[in-house]
Amino acid sequence: MAERGAPRDWDGATYDRIADPMARWGANVLDRLRLTGDETVLDAGCGSGRVTALLAERLPRGRVIALDGSPSMVEAARVRLAPFGDRVAYLVADLGSPLPLEHGSMDAVLSTATFHWVRDHDALFRNLAAVMRPGARLAAQCGGAGNIAMVRAAMAAAGEPWEGPWTFATPAETEARLEAAGFTAVEAWLHEEPTRLEPGEPLREYLRTVVLGAHLDRLTPERRDAFVEAVAAGLSEPLIDYVRLNILATRGP
Repeated sequence: MAERGAPRDWDGATYDRIADPMARWGANVLDRLRLTGDETVLDAGCGSGRVTALLAERLPRGRVIALDGSPSMVEAARVRLAPFGDRVAYLVADLGSPLPLEHGSMDAVLSTATFHWVRDHDALFRNLAAVMRPGARLAAQCGGAGNIAMVRAAMAAAGEPWEGPWTFATPAETEARLEAAGFTAVEAWLHEEPTRLEPGEPLREYLRTVVLGAHLDRLTPERRDAFVEAVAAGLSEPLIDYVRLNILATRGP
């Protein structure tokens, strides 16, 4: 997502190929969402659809709304999820703005590796609450306080100390925002997910596609490869020091 304005587009095909960590985390978050199989569930930040497919498998009589701010991601998801037919609907939308969905129409919301790309979490949770029915459950995970601290230090050392387009919130901040937006039974907690990558081009490709894309958009094309190389070289080992913020909450009456 750009620092202001509409969400940035992604390279959905490349992301799909290298997003094993996000898919693994997403499967764990999905396990926290209790489903009977006939619900309508919003995947808020579907990416290329890898976790969305797992969600759709659990809804044989239900429906999934696959939403992402990136048209390229939604198209990649559309290809991956084609076998589910009309049980999946697709939507390009910004979670930071009111969502073009019927008020109170969602039975649950799943989200993984997305909320940290939304700058205004107060608006984010209000927008989700508006489309959830009373009693609907939210299960989510995103980057939290302390996320990618070593990567950000390497970025600063490479001459780009920009704070980035992210919101890496604490559990206390998140719980307060969710309660203000009308959620109850709120739980939020952090855990570390250090993720080791192959050195060389696999690390650079991951940084380029997943971590540094918004920063590269700010640079002229001829500076981008050198910046990615400098960040990769600035890491003491080929590892992304992820810290995940986990969220469980229920839409209040």
